[in-house]
Amino acid sequence: MKVNPKNGIDQLLFGMKQSDVIALYGEPNNQFEDDDSNIIFLYNEKKLRLTFYEDENFRLGYLITSNPDSVLLDQKVIGRKVEEVKNELPFKSWETEWFDSTENHFNESNWLILQSEYEEIIRIEIGAIINDNDEFDWKFKGK
Repeated sequence: MKVNPKNGIDQLLFGMKQSDVIALYGEPNNQFEDDDSNIIFLYNEKKLRLTFYEDENFRLGYLITSNPDSVLLDQKVIGRKVEEVKNELPFKSWETEWFDSTENHFNESNWLILQSEYEEIIRIEIGAIINDNDEFDWKFKGK
């Protein structure tokens, strides 16, 4: 499963609607509304969490995966040492924030988070990019 910063994961592109995702992956294993009225899809087998933003007409705007087969710029990262991966990536600006036993390593220019626990990456999060006009840069050009 290829993680494409600024674009999406696998066949999923930022800006897709729920129906576009269902056409590709079928019905999610679970679906719920979060505290911000966004719709969340969970795909267990793919280890994917998808967020469709309510205030953006329910477009796909955020993706989280803990799939061990995830590939970021041609390298697997889940289970690897976070500092080793960060040193190999071309992204050099990282902000780090602690949450109990986990750390979030955030690269703002790609809206990418590598979450680690015990110094190993346990999940990848990517979000749609906001352009210079303060609008989302949707990659999906469908309906």
